[in-house]
Amino acid sequence: MKIFHVPCLEDNFAYLIIDENTQEAAVVDPVEPDKIFEAANQHQVHLKFVLTTHHHWDHAGGNEKMKQLVPGLQVYGGSFDNVKGCTHQLDNGDKLQLGSHVNILALHTPCHTKGHISYYVTGKDGEDPAVFTGDTLFIAGCGKFFEGTAEQMYQSLCQTLGSLPKPTQVYCGHEVTIF
Repeated sequence: MKIFHVPCLEDNFAYLIIDENTQEAAVVDPVEPDKIFEAANQHQVHLKFVLTTHHHWDHAGGNEKMKQLVPGLQVYGGSFDNVKGCTHQLDNGDKLQLGSHVNILALHTPCHTKGHISYYVTGKDGEDPAVFTGDTLFIAGCGKFFEGTAEQMYQSLCQTLGSLPKPTQVYCGHEVTIF
């Protein structure tokens, strides 16, 4: 699997996750669809679905346009979140497959929003796994507690995300290290 970040807005990141065998791709939080299509064309991939971490406009704001531009595009989001453009709601532990070698596990990581989902992604044997944490986990800390409690954030960070294998690469939803 290959992962490419797509800078969006002022400090957001969207990501392309690509199955190299099939050239199928998923996009995480495509707030600026034109940038996503430019990246998809550059990497010559076919977009299969959207993985939305949470309902805030700077993550889910591009979902409707993505669906207009790619007929039949599936948009995933948390079942406790009102994700704009969502076609499939996910609960903790739900699994998706991208292409022939990329497996995606939905992890309910509430607190920033009540239905926030992080996506744990594995590829072929020998490839480091990845987790897309949206606004739950950043390089320098965690997201704001908009809809949850300290106990929920502790659970999300320390137990859910903290239990992932050590080589897991973290892909967060914002660049926060340069401010």
